[in-house]
Amino acid sequence: MIKTLAKSIREYKKPSILAPVFVSGEVVLECIIPFITANLVNEIKNGCSIEVLLRYGAILVVMAGLSLAFGALAGSACATASCGFARNLRKDMFYKIQGYSFENIDKFSVSSLVTRLTTDITNVQMAYMMIVRTAIRCPLMLIFSFIMGFVMGGKMALVFLLTIPILGIGLIIVTRKTMPLFRRVFKKYDALNSSIQENIRGMRVVKAYVREDYEKKKFNAAAENVKADFTKAERILAVNNPLMQFCVYGVMVFVLSFGSYTVITSRGLDLDVGQMSSLLTYSFQILMSLMMLSMVFVMITMAAESAERIVEVLSEESTLQSPENALTEVKDGSIDFNHVSFKYSKSAARMALSDIDLHIRSGEIIGVIGGTGSSKTSLIQLIPRLYDATEGSIKVGGADVREYDLTALRNQVAVVLQKNELFAGTIKDNLRWGNKDATDEQLEEACRLAQADEFIQQFPRKYDTYIEQGGSNVSGGQKQRLCIARALLKKPKILILDDSTSAVDTRTDALIRQAFRQFIPETTKIIIAQRIASVQDADRIIVMDGGSISAVGTHEELLKTSEIYREVYTSQNKAGDSDAQ
Repeated sequence: MIKTLAKSIREYKKPSILAPVFVSGEVVLECIIPFITANLVNEIKNGCSIEVLLRYGAILVVMAGLSLAFGALAGSACATASCGFARNLRKDMFYKIQGYSFENIDKFSVSSLVTRLTTDITNVQMAYMMIVRTAIRCPLMLIFSFIMGFVMGGKMALVFLLTIPILGIGLIIVTRKTMPLFRRVFKKYDALNSSIQENIRGMRVVKAYVREDYEKKKFNAAAENVKADFTKAERILAVNNPLMQFCVYGVMVFVLSFGSYTVITSRGLDLDVGQMSSLLTYSFQILMSLMMLSMVFVMITMAAESAERIVEVLSEESTLQSPENALTEVKDGSIDFNHVSFKYSKSAARMALSDIDLHIRSGEIIGVIGGTGSSKTSLIQLIPRLYDATEGSIKVGGADVREYDLTALRNQVAVVLQKNELFAGTIKDNLRWGNKDATDEQLEEACRLAQADEFIQQFPRKYDTYIEQGGSNVSGGQKQRLCIARALLKKPKILILDDSTSAVDTRTDALIRQAFRQFIPETTKIIIAQRIASVQDADRIIVMDGGSISAVGTHEELLKTSEIYREVYTSQNKAGDSDAQ
């Protein structure tokens, strides 16, 4: 785990090393100052001259100044190192996620990935900041204070060592009890974030059905669940502080009582006033170091689970990889399904697709019809290799999709989903997702083909109109047409419309299909639709049922041979007749 996380330090190795170096200098100076002070006390007791006082004073001022400078430099280096480390870690995780397949994302869930990119990285950043500064400072301060305690107090300083096993046993018990709790808490964080995302995404539905109170209760229950586990863990961790204070104050009481007794009975021969004062100072330094160690321990305990969750993301390999010597050119838009079966996970009880044998010529217009759950979308997701077939093979342009470079293949297969996303930015920005180098003329041509230019021209800023996140300021039909135009700018060899004209009227739908036939005749077009009218002029229509192909043919052929197709056609025409009346 540490080895994986350390890879994200990179250019911040220098400040990560300098911070402990500066801290070491600060600690050494802070531990020497009480020694100098003890000697000064003894000199004063012996009646020293003003010159001696000034000399000791100058030494203490210089050492205090150097200690302050080392502390400031350590703080600056520590801040640079920890913030830079967190930045690199977020970047590495985000880049890793970009390479994930849908199967990988399904494994983690979106809400869990968001938690790992935010809360978990913040926890690890705080822990790293403490490690490169506080976790170095505290052990060094303890060691030097112990050493100086022995130098000044002799065998009396052995009492410091008695606290180590007591504290060690306490920390081990606390760790064992809190780690499972933190593991559970972060999983509940994932569930809480999922609830928040679902609520915000579906806010229109929540308000339409007046379900705000229900959503509040659901959120409060989830938040209370997180709070309960966190409170339990924090209560256990809170034992650290009183345990350390008990040990160290016990030491200070011993030093005060036994030390005072030694000073008085030996009349300063075994232990003088200066040594006594320095021992108290070192006791206080040990107290502060142990208290800081307690804070570090709490932070590292919390961050350990976060670190494991981050490493899970960084160590996860995409289930889809480009092969060595991959093909980088797709010859044409032909598609061949050779006895393909598919399920979304190895543990799935049934196949989503079963024994699909289908051959599509380049340039054909293929319609796909089927009821909900008939696996229409599953079928088309295998073409750009968003998932791999479980059995059989899929060929595009005469080559198995697993032989292509993923980027090259997906650049030639454009998919427009029913719920496609628009991103915050202008219309031009969104369209150029299809081709970042597209000219304004090419953007307008693609929009004319997708029947989007007409409504864009009505906007005051036209193609410079700002689109809100998710396309919330345009209608569903406008969003779909913009997404179709974006796909056309890729100039793909295969264009797939997955129910992506469901929000446009039948006239606009017909105009889009007519433009496809006239202006991109060589592109293979696969149109998934619920409306028969959207596919009835296709070269062939595929009827899906229960993950299998029930029938294939033209509109006229299927009306004669396919009962499923005939029932859908009849029900839609009756609905149309009823509307007309």
